[in-house]
Amino acid sequence: MICYTTNSFLAFILAEQSAMRPPESHMANRQSTESPVPLISIVIAVYNDWKLLDRCLRSLAGQVAAPKFEVIVVDDGSSESAPEHILQWNASFALLSLRQSHQGISIARNFGVRRSTGSVLLFVDTDCRFHQNCLAALASTMDSFPQEGYFQLRLTGAYTTLVGRVEHLRLLALQNFLLQADGHIRYLNTAGFATRRSRLEVDKGLFEPAALRGEDTLLLANLILRGELPLFASAAIVEHAIPLSLLGYITKDIRSAYLEVRTYDMIAALGVRVRITNRERLRMLISMWKASRQDSIGRLTWFVLSGKQTLRWMASVASRCLPHRGIPAGEKFH
Repeated sequence: MICYTTNSFLAFILAEQSAMRPPESHMANRQSTESPVPLISIVIAVYNDWKLLDRCLRSLAGQVAAPKFEVIVVDDGSSESAPEHILQWNASFALLSLRQSHQGISIARNFGVRRSTGSVLLFVDTDCRFHQNCLAALASTMDSFPQEGYFQLRLTGAYTTLVGRVEHLRLLALQNFLLQADGHIRYLNTAGFATRRSRLEVDKGLFEPAALRGEDTLLLANLILRGELPLFASAAIVEHAIPLSLLGYITKDIRSAYLEVRTYDMIAALGVRVRITNRERLRMLISMWKASRQDSIGRLTWFVLSGKQTLRWMASVASRCLPHRGIPAGEKFH
C-alpha cells in the first residue's frame, strides 16, 4: 500500500492504549421492535464460531448511548444451526438469523446486506468485541461528516496474550502508517468497516463473490479506483480478540496468503497498487521496534510479528505455483 503520512507511530500508540444469490428459503428469526427502521445494521458472517459470536453479541448488548441497531447473523453452512443461546440475544436488540449453504464469506455478507434495513451497514467478524461507546462514536462521526460514505473503525488487539499483543502491534502499525493527513485511511478491514446504504447497490451486494479471502482489500482497490478512501473513525473502537494459539495464528495467516492469491490477481487487473513497498515495510518494522519498548507490548512481540510476516510473504510467493480451488470445507472467518 502507498503511505502519505509521517505521523509518529509511538505517539499514536501512547495516545491509544486501549452475483450468487442464496436461496431465500433460509431459516430466519427476527425480533419485533418498536421502530421498524434501525440506523445501523450489523452484519456478521459465521461458520461454526458460535462461542465467539456469543461474546461479540454480549459486547453489543453492553453498548452505552447507542443508536438503534439490528444484528444480522448469516450462518454460512455451519455443522449446526444457530444455538438457542445465540437467538436469545433478541431480548436485547433486534436479531435476524439467516442460514445458507457453505459458499464463503463474501456471499454470506452480501446475503446479510440484502436482508438488512438500516441506513448504515457495519461489518465485523465473530471474534470482535465492541468497546462500550463504539456505536455511539461511529454514529457521531458519521453525523459530523455527512459527505463521507465509508468508515474504517479503529481496530485493536488484546493485551492479555502474546497473540493478542502481536495482533495489536500489527493493527496499530498498519492504521498509523496508512492514515492520511486529511483523516482518511488507505486501509480497509471488515473486522470493523461501515458504509452508508446509499453508497451501494443492495441487490448487487458489496463484496466480490469470487474473493475467498482479501475481499476487503479488493473493495478498497475499487474505492481507490473511484477516488475514494474510508474515513478513519478513531473513536469507534473494536477489539479483534483472536482466540488462536500462536501456531494456529501463524498457520491461519499462511493459509490466508494462499487463498488471497486470486484476489490480488483481480486487484492487479484493476491497475491499482495496494501493497506497501519494501522500503515502506522496512520503515514500519523500525517504527514497531521503537514501540515494542513499552512493557505492554515487549520486544518478543516484535520478533514474533516480524517472523510471522516473513512466513506470510514466503507463503504468498510459493502459493502462486500451486493450484487454487474453491473455499475449503473447514475454512473459518476469524
